[in-house]
Amino acid sequence: MSIVNEFNDYRARMNEKILAEDNKVLKRFFNLDTNAYQDGALPSKTKELLGLIASMVLRCDDCIRYHLGKCFEQGVSKAEVYEVFAIANLVGGSICIPHTRRAVEYWEALEAETQS
Repeated sequence: MSIVNEFNDYRARMNEKILAEDNKVLKRFFNLDTNAYQDGALPSKTKELLGLIASMVLRCDDCIRYHLGKCFEQGVSKAEVYEVFAIANLVGGSICIPHTRRAVEYWEALEAETQS
């Protein structure tokens, strides 16, 4: 199983368990997160790129993978994603380098899935 499928399957399975508990606050938070990334004054693509930068600076590999997947779905180019990596490292400092390595690995896995 690829790292992309493994991540997406795990995320979906665990989100289903969390939402099945019917906790109103958690459900509202999930909904808020979903709606925040919809087109508005900023297009969804821009919001996903911003989410990716924030995730890298906050050093959340799960969030990085999620936003990379969304960026890939929205047609973000490799050059664009590398500019995001550059900004994230500039803002977050060298502590972001290991997350950049894993982000590159995940981006390459996303690319490989479309080529097969």
